[in-house]
Amino acid sequence: MSSETQLAAIRWRGKDVRIEYRRIAPERADAPLVVFLHEGLGSVAMWKDFPDQLCDAGGFRGLVFSRPGYGRSTPRAADETWGVDFMHRQAHEVLPALFESLGIEEPPWLFGHSDGASIALLYAAKFPERVAGLVLLAPHIFVEDVTVAHIEQAREAYTHTDLPQKLGRYHDDADSAFWGWNRIWLDPAFRSWNIEDPIGSVRCPVLAMQGVDDEYGTLEQIRGIARRIPGTELLELPACGHSPHRDQPEQAIVATISFIHSRSSS
Repeated sequence: MSSETQLAAIRWRGKDVRIEYRRIAPERADAPLVVFLHEGLGSVAMWKDFPDQLCDAGGFRGLVFSRPGYGRSTPRAADETWGVDFMHRQAHEVLPALFESLGIEEPPWLFGHSDGASIALLYAAKFPERVAGLVLLAPHIFVEDVTVAHIEQAREAYTHTDLPQKLGRYHDDADSAFWGWNRIWLDPAFRSWNIEDPIGSVRCPVLAMQGVDDEYGTLEQIRGIARRIPGTELLELPACGHSPHRDQPEQAIVATISFIHSRSSS
């Protein structure tokens, strides 16, 4: 795995923003392109070598990137607070700008985890013709009490343990990554966040997987997706928490490869 990343330049919210990214096997010119969208505290580095393992096993090309505020991407300003629509902005503004900056015109497969999976859903709902398919790990489509409770626990850990130092291995500015995510999820206004209606516009194939022991959400999240997007394939993983690609990597890889190959038009 190459650990070297590059920086793409986009214009967002009236500012110049840099986006950290890494390509995987760009020489596989005719292979499906899989774009990896990280979770609420993730980054390019946080994925470790999972994207490489998946792309090598499936014969795919890959694109891994860090959203603004994460990894080596432009940090969130200390006085900048995210709104209830922060995932919509990532899906409707940042992702299209990144694809334009990198010259990506083909419809990619979006592989999203947690917040990244929700962003993938919102992108596919807004731009149904621009997506080949979705692989969603532990997505959120509404806010649950269990989610808020564990995010409150994360706040305590960040304040009273060495979590800031641990996150500092993956982010240039750990405070930017943590507080941007934590404060909006714990904002009382965010309790009404819900994307069940808009995702009904998704038209591409969808595979949604979630751990039975997911500490950040119940299986109602992926079952709710299946009710709104006909043909959605569900995979409920036993002995698995919020991160199937870490807890059950082999199952996640096998399921994803089978899904993409069976649903590819080529």
